[in-house]
Amino acid sequence: MRVVGIIQARMGSSRFPGKVMMPLGSKIVIDHVVSRLSESKKIDLVVVATSLQPQDDIIENWCHDNEIQVFRGAEQDVLDRYQKASEFYNADVVVRITADCPFIDPEVVDKVIDGFFKGGYDAFGLGGDFPDGLDCQVFSKHALQKAWSEATLLSDREHVGSYIENTNPSGFNSGSVELFEGLGFHRWTLDEDADYIFLTKLIDRVVHYNKDFRTADLLLCLEEYPDLLSINSSINRNEGYWSMRGDEKEIPS
Repeated sequence: MRVVGIIQARMGSSRFPGKVMMPLGSKIVIDHVVSRLSESKKIDLVVVATSLQPQDDIIENWCHDNEIQVFRGAEQDVLDRYQKASEFYNADVVVRITADCPFIDPEVVDKVIDGFFKGGYDAFGLGGDFPDGLDCQVFSKHALQKAWSEATLLSDREHVGSYIENTNPSGFNSGSVELFEGLGFHRWTLDEDADYIFLTKLIDRVVHYNKDFRTADLLLCLEEYPDLLSINSSINRNEGYWSMRGDEKEIPS
């Protein structure tokens, strides 16, 4: 079974344009995501999936310069982009990661992948009360293909797992694993200016604990510097995702 980790990335974020190429510590944001996901012991190949928009040429060029596999597809129809990328790279299983999660934990990702295989699921993800920024979803080739062929709502095309999780949950064998408890108030993702300030300050401190830091190191650091939490605590979780829910518009036929 070929497991392919696909990182969705583009420059045209409405809330923080260009965020994936911003410097963060000693690397740029997308480099953190690729490097950390590449440390997974369960993923066979890491791919960056960006759009065909000219502004995303910089992402493709960075991938080529760093010998990272890259695929380009539809900007707004992210489900289509994932489906076509998975076909191009002959994926049997797709692990979805977003490029705005620079502190993604490869050990957490591997546990989610393990849960997917052990349960024989169509779709499986990290559930429970976990820090925003550790998000990880795993899809079978069949599930991704089915969602791609059946989904018509704009909201289901923009978000890879929306059709499976919300529109047609009975059509798939889905599950999740809860690895954390009471940590949902943590926000380690990058969507706003305040997130960038927070992540910059946090990485400057956490590397003193462990330059190859993991979730435990971040939590330890934030115990010592709890004042950092107030920097981006007012931002609602998953704003980009929930803004699309309730959208009943269908894609043009």
